[in-house]
Amino acid sequence: MGEAEERVTGWFAGRIPQDWFEGPPEIAVDREEILIVGRLADVEAGKDATDAQRAEARSGRIKQFREDTRERRMRIAREAEHRFRRKVSWGTECGDERELFTTLSLPMMTRLRMPERQVLDTLVEAGVARSRSHALAWCVGLVAEKQAEWLKDLEQALQQVKQVRSGGPVTSA
Repeated sequence: MGEAEERVTGWFAGRIPQDWFEGPPEIAVDREEILIVGRLADVEAGKDATDAQRAEARSGRIKQFREDTRERRMRIAREAEHRFRRKVSWGTECGDERELFTTLSLPMMTRLRMPERQVLDTLVEAGVARSRSHALAWCVGLVAEKQAEWLKDLEQALQQVKQVRSGGPVTSA
């Protein structure tokens, strides 16, 4: 974890109320956004509850948290956005339900050749996606899901490269 991420996680550890989540929240940082995802206490739906009932109860718990903490989350987010110059997004987990809210959706520029555009158009025509943009986001999500282990290895390798670079000689321009 870099110094900037350590500062962000440290600040949020001191700023987020202790009673909001079970344990410390998961905090992810990139160039534009800070995402805080906390685990809520699971619901007691009863031993005879169906999976659908549990899922709805968990969804209700997430909605309750979102409504009950909205003003405080917004105040914390404004402070953090001013301090770290990044947008702040929130999410929660309850049981196996995970919901992200107030997250950024940023346009990304890319150049695609005809075969790549045809893939996107096929997804749109088949009703898998609403637009080329949505189809591209769907493809990225699919790669993230199906290649999670490979992406994790790649991220670890990049961290090692950053460590080696930071220990190298300093050049003046």
